[in-house]
Amino acid sequence: MVAVTDVQMSPVVLAVVSIAFFSLQFLRAHGSELLLSCGSNGTVDADGRRWVGDMATGGNFTLSSPGLAAPLAGKSNSDEIFRPVYSSARFFNTATWYTISVLPGSYCVRLHFFPSTYGNFSANNSVFDVTAHYYKLVSKFNVSEEIVWRNSVSNSVINAVVKEYFIVVDAGGLKIEFDPSPGSFAFVNAIEVMLTPDNLFNDTVRKVGSAGMQLPLGLKDRGVETMYRLNIGGPALKSASDQYLHRPWYTDEAFMFSTNAAQTVSNASSIMYVSSNDSSIAPINVYETARIMGNNMVVDKRFNVSWRFYVHPNFDYLVRLHFCELVYDKPSQRIFKIYINNKTAAENYDVYARAGGINKAYHEDFFDNMTQQPDSLWLQLGADSITSASGTDALLNGLEIFKLSRNGNLAYVLGHIDMGTQRDSLKAGKKKELWEEVGIGSASFVALTSVVLASWCYIKKKRKAVKKEAPPGWHPLVLHEAMKSTTDARAASKSSLTRNASSIGHRMGRRFSIAEIRAATKNFDESLVIGTGGFGKVYKGEIDEGTTVAIKRANTLCGQGLKEFETEIEMLSKLRHRHLVAMIGYCEEQKEMILVYEYMAKGTLRSHLYGSGLPPLTWKQRIDACIGAARGLHYLHTGADRGIIHRDVKTTNILLDDNFVAKIADFGLSKTGPTLDQTHVSTAVRGSFGYLDPEYFRRQQLTQKSDVYSFGVVLFEVACARPVIDPTLPKDQINLAEWAMRWQRQRSLEAIMDPRLDGDFSSESLKKFGEIAEKCLADDGRSRPSMGEVLWHLEYVLQLHDAYKRNVDSESFGSGELGFDDMSFSLPHIREGEEEHHSKPSSIREEPDT
Repeated sequence: MVAVTDVQMSPVVLAVVSIAFFSLQFLRAHGSELLLSCGSNGTVDADGRRWVGDMATGGNFTLSSPGLAAPLAGKSNSDEIFRPVYSSARFFNTATWYTISVLPGSYCVRLHFFPSTYGNFSANNSVFDVTAHYYKLVSKFNVSEEIVWRNSVSNSVINAVVKEYFIVVDAGGLKIEFDPSPGSFAFVNAIEVMLTPDNLFNDTVRKVGSAGMQLPLGLKDRGVETMYRLNIGGPALKSASDQYLHRPWYTDEAFMFSTNAAQTVSNASSIMYVSSNDSSIAPINVYETARIMGNNMVVDKRFNVSWRFYVHPNFDYLVRLHFCELVYDKPSQRIFKIYINNKTAAENYDVYARAGGINKAYHEDFFDNMTQQPDSLWLQLGADSITSASGTDALLNGLEIFKLSRNGNLAYVLGHIDMGTQRDSLKAGKKKELWEEVGIGSASFVALTSVVLASWCYIKKKRKAVKKEAPPGWHPLVLHEAMKSTTDARAASKSSLTRNASSIGHRMGRRFSIAEIRAATKNFDESLVIGTGGFGKVYKGEIDEGTTVAIKRANTLCGQGLKEFETEIEMLSKLRHRHLVAMIGYCEEQKEMILVYEYMAKGTLRSHLYGSGLPPLTWKQRIDACIGAARGLHYLHTGADRGIIHRDVKTTNILLDDNFVAKIADFGLSKTGPTLDQTHVSTAVRGSFGYLDPEYFRRQQLTQKSDVYSFGVVLFEVACARPVIDPTLPKDQINLAEWAMRWQRQRSLEAIMDPRLDGDFSSESLKKFGEIAEKCLADDGRSRPSMGEVLWHLEYVLQLHDAYKRNVDSESFGSGELGFDDMSFSLPHIREGEEEHHSKPSSIREEPDT
């Protein structure tokens, strides 16, 4: 190896090195950025900045293969700020990369994706990987699926995805590669590359649950992805407010456990950074507002202000908290604890003391190593009860959550939307044909234009043929381009979750031939029947040389089954959630009406409780199953403008997959809920005896609280492991709901609990579990909790159980791990009558069920 001092540099080399060095210093000082508008020629202005088209020449970037540039087809419904750069996109059918000439350093990289129709391409159909400088950023990435996930976890309204990363680049420059999955393609609308300030991330950070121990992160060898960036207690901040990296900040209401648990405070005067170098960390606007516990009538100092964030499991996370004391002008007035994922991150935390005064802004980072973490990250702030602070209070101004790479990987494949291993054969054929013609046409623009036009005409003709084949009353799921159905949805609805889920449902439904269905079921072999109902039979089948599915075949001779079947088609075409059984496709040939679902390997929840001889579920497994089902029902009730009422909640309609993840099934009796100015839907009584809401039965008025009642019965069934109606038992025990309620009111539910659970649960978790079920079975529907409240309380039950198990384990090993005394939660109490109050009841009149 030659020492640096031994190298003799020529004056030219020295000049080049000097220029590079001073250029790097200049870029660091002025926040250099490269903004690419993909598929565009020339320049466009967006977000207050000038973007260069990637078709332009003479830039500091190259493209390994041109792919295909395409303009947006029709009117854009994208965000107005980025509309100019979302008016075009570049498509790739083979692995292609941008090589960007940058000096070594740390860079922020943003990738923009707006899934719409460009030319004859629907970006909704793309599935691809992206790699940047040795880091796998995304894998099997479908932008529309990402939009549904983001909207579902944040209750937001977005129709585009911006992925933000922080990457350290060496002397070789930055390479961003797009690699489409077999049979698919990749696309991108815009790329941002910006040199970041040196102090954006510290080399060491405080580790959660380690009594303040500092941990070296080694970020030079790790990629970082931004998951959340929130202005706590304040308004959303546009990217223009950040002069360094143009980072937008969003509001936090959607992630709070209860917005009533905290108050907002603001002070826009005389705020200063503790360190002048921190001005690049967050704009001053973030520190002008905050959430505090304040005067919220909290008596118990164990009450916390809580936020919950859905994240990708099995990654490490950096949680950045922004603080600025806006009220107190002396120390020891607001001292609190910080919990991250129920572990103590900081104790005796005094913002004033740490900052050195009022109106002084700073941030602090925390690291959590989540090797087997669920998909949730909790942040909780609570008063430190061992201190002498005058107020039971806490404060937070801003929050950022970053995901850290593991072994060069930042990618996570979303599993809650089954995109299927194959697309509709017509679409696949179209895609293949078009790309073949594009490859041929690359030598001649005229030939390319002719082929594209011919393909477009052919596709239109085929679509018309598909529509003509559909019999009356049967609506095929592939009706139109996904984004065409959503162009005007923003004006019509505030719920982009429903909009995007619906559009993706249309595009995702695979059209099976009857020959494929017969092959999958061995010509409807009776030995493959795994379920029956009024609609017909459900078969276990196999498609695509090994994929196991459930195939529901409607009985066309049964009118009621046919009606339920059509209702299920309507619901599932617009519903996508990881806790709802996913529909893969359908078949409509030869007057058949067949739906193909994901196969739930473990069968029904009931089969694991009693009557089948299967091993009993543990208490944790039962709680997890209830939480999964509650999530599915909560999505049904809140994911659309009017919500959807399942109307047949029971343990046989809660299915378990191979990992015992619970999903709601069977939407044949489902009804669209009432409008905002109405209290219920008037309809004939349907449902299952034993689970049926008595208020619904008496009044024939259906509400979401009818599902809540049925779910309460499910909770007692899970705890007691017996049928909801058992005529063989003594008279006072026949009806499980009535029998269990008598024991629960005496706070003696443990006496009738499944004896196979002996020693596997804590009395505290069972007590809370019973209280939830009791509230669900309230006679007056208005006194019942919403499914959202039920879900939060079940999460609390699980946390109590986990804490109990940790205590048991720590006692076994003589350890002093976190236990009940060190855990604080901010779960709201359910109080009767505090739901919504309607002074003027009204109803929706629908045709009675027949």
